Amino acid sequence: MKYFKTLFLTTLCILSFTTLIAQETTEEDKLSLNEGSIDNQFEFVIQRSNNYQEYKVVKKNWLYTLKAHTLDSLKAIHKDLADTQAIVDKQALEITELKSNLTNTKDTLDKTNLEKDSMALFGMQMSKGGYNVLMWSIIGGLFALLLLFIYKFKNSNAITKQAKKSLAETEEEFEEHRRTALEREQKVRRQLQDEINKQKGI
Repeated sequence: MKYFKTLFLTTLCILSFTTLIAQETTEEDKLSLNEGSIDNQFEFVIQRSNNYQEYKVVKKNWLYTLKAHTLDSLKAIHKDLADTQAIVDKQALEITELKSNLTNTKDTLDKTNLEKDSMALFGMQMSKGGYNVLMWSIIGGLFALLLLFIYKFKNSNAITKQAKKSLAETEEEFEEHRRTALEREQKVRRQLQDEINKQKGI
């Protein structure tokens, strides 16, 4: 009975150890130096490196590849940040101008409310109510211009993305056509050379 118990425990330990090794192997197989996130690429280098005492021995070409991938990622991030910052700065300036215009209009409206009910505007006498309607119409026009600007910006952004996509597709089609034409030209040249060789053989 004790023999069977020992045999059962030994078999259970072996199966657990085999499953653990298989899981670790599967996780290592998912890692790649040329694909995935930078974190996965670092993990690949760490796990696949050899050990020397308490140090890791890493292949130089792995380090250069990892360095290149990291620099590429940083350049892309910096470019995205610079582009985004430029757009944010431009929009912030435009919003500031619109807010300034709106504040000036509100100040004018507040001053007008403190004056008499009847006032002169462009040489014409207007009631306070009519003046208020005019001012709010200007504010409404500015707000409508702001909404129009936002719509135009989003629309132009979508058009730009579509144009970039179409350009990429066109370039891909052109490259495929060029490759096909090159293969056809090489085939014709080979046939011509074969004919020349046949004629020389005659």
